[in-house]
Amino acid sequence: TPVTGTAALQVEKRLELVKQVTHSTHKKLTACLQGQQGVDADKRSKKLPLTTLAQCLMEGSAVLGEDSLLGKMLRLCGEAEDKLAQELIHFELQVERDVIEPLFVLAEVEIPNIQKQRKHLAKLVLDMDSSRTRWQQSAKSSGLAGNLQPSGAKADALREEMEEAANRVEICRDQLSADMYSFVAKEVDYANYFQTLIEVQAEYHRKSLALLQNVLPQIKAQQEAWMEKPSFGKPLEEHLAVSGREIAFPVEACVTMLLECGMQEEGLFRVAPSASKLKKLKAALDCCVVDVQEYSADPHAIAGALKSYLRELPEPLMTFELYEEWIQASNIPEQEKRLQALWNACEKLPRANYNNIRYLIKFLAKLTEYQDTNKMTPSNVAIVLGPNLLWPQADGNMTEMMTTVSLQIVGIIEPLIQHADWFFPGDIEFNVTGNYGSPMHVNHNANYSSMPSPDMDHADRRQHDQARRPLSVATDNMMLEFYKKDGMGVRVMDTSWVARRGTSAVRKTSSTPPASQPPPPPAE
Repeated sequence: TPVTGTAALQVEKRLELVKQVTHSTHKKLTACLQGQQGVDADKRSKKLPLTTLAQCLMEGSAVLGEDSLLGKMLRLCGEAEDKLAQELIHFELQVERDVIEPLFVLAEVEIPNIQKQRKHLAKLVLDMDSSRTRWQQSAKSSGLAGNLQPSGAKADALREEMEEAANRVEICRDQLSADMYSFVAKEVDYANYFQTLIEVQAEYHRKSLALLQNVLPQIKAQQEAWMEKPSFGKPLEEHLAVSGREIAFPVEACVTMLLECGMQEEGLFRVAPSASKLKKLKAALDCCVVDVQEYSADPHAIAGALKSYLRELPEPLMTFELYEEWIQASNIPEQEKRLQALWNACEKLPRANYNNIRYLIKFLAKLTEYQDTNKMTPSNVAIVLGPNLLWPQADGNMTEMMTTVSLQIVGIIEPLIQHADWFFPGDIEFNVTGNYGSPMHVNHNANYSSMPSPDMDHADRRQHDQARRPLSVATDNMMLEFYKKDGMGVRVMDTSWVARRGTSAVRKTSSTPPASQPPPPPAE
């Protein structure tokens, strides 16, 4: 049955609506294409923003050099972006072929053809009506009754014309009906274009994700392998793992420099350094660039940088976990039991924290040997450094909180310094990562080669001072350890030194907390 009447009108309206929606979708979808439509893959690639970005990254890598972290990153990212660009080109070609072009055909060819057919049918119906009217007028003019057919050549011609017109209308109406039925039946196929779009997009994103997941481990490996990572504000164990060290770099660097130039400096750790000098030294330590000679004239900046490093640790060196135990130990009235409780807390410290607190306390004990000159008694050192070694884990007002617990923290740190050799028995080698004439301190009684003993009288001290190496010579060993000199005169960290670990038997023994109960503590 031909599509006629109400059904025909509904299909015609549907045709127009589908045409409008399809045309709009085709236009918007085409606008999403980043490559130039209708060209081959090579030409499309050149115009693609991702390709331009990939080229820029690769050129940047060549400029910065493969030996730098940025150079490596730019190369890896450039290669990844280029692969993503190729995937994008493949995706766009597929979308163009399987979605955009069929939508164009539907909106601009198939539906318009049906609409033209409908208009053509209307014209044929008019033609048929005209031929019928002419034939009827011919009958009237012949004076024939209504039930008689006109005769003669002219009448035959008019009848034949009328019949042919009616036949054309019938054929056209059948064709239009077939096209309309076909359109209605093919809606599933048209809807499939949009399913194809989502499937192609999903495949594109899957491949792109696989590419990115493949390159991410390589990028992370480069980051992790790079030695010159910031240390301030980073977890202690993370910094030690990355740098392959036992003692945190800022701690060892500052301690070793202070042993050279700061042991007799009055008010060390108490006197505030120049803010600009402190900021510069912290930044230098963070990127492994240390000019020892420059900072040897400003030991307060070195001490300030060490305090800042300890304070900026995400967790105090003496740990949040043991905070209550430290505080409880300091509150014990009997000295022997108090020291025993502090020793027990020390033993519970994680290995990395134990190694670094041991190193630091041994240095501070060495510093207090010069208290007649530097005025830094164990109590004074505990007052200024204690809050940087232990603080509570809380969200409240830190200043107010520290005021209430500062005396307790001093009561923890002061005995650690006073009885450093009891809490941390064994020798200490301050220059852990390389033996370049730096001190090997035995029970705080051995004299540091470049530092006069506090027990010397004035004449001996003056003679010792005259015999000391000049600072430029004394720091040569430090220079070997801390930096190498480049053509610009900037002293840059030799990262191979950072990576080296001490392997001596003394270090191996001294890094392990005592496993058994200690002997009774020394008398106060």
